Amino acid sequence: MDYNNLTGSKGVVLVEFFATWCPHCRHMSPIVEQIKELLAGKAEVVQLDIDQNAQAADAAQVQSVPTFLLYSDGKLLWRQSGEMDAEALLAKVESAL
Repeated sequence: MDYNNLTGSKGVVLVEFFATWCPHCRHMSPIVEQIKELLAGKAEVVQLDIDQNAQAADAAQVQSVPTFLLYSDGKLLWRQSGEMDAEALLAKVESAL
């Protein structure tokens, strides 16, 4: 996946960098899927496995997983690593809409 095309797109994009071997990422996966469903048509939610998307992870300077990046019209608005509860993550994305 071309990270530059993803982050340069119009609208709001939440990117989660994760790894299949990461227990924190496995915990966040259903939360991110729920947010993806709730925001369908309003924001794009993309999950990128760092082992399959190493170039994108390097471009985003990901050093730990999970890492969340929130973009609006290609501009980075927010970045955080680690677990979050669903309400906090949803609120963060909704604040960019």
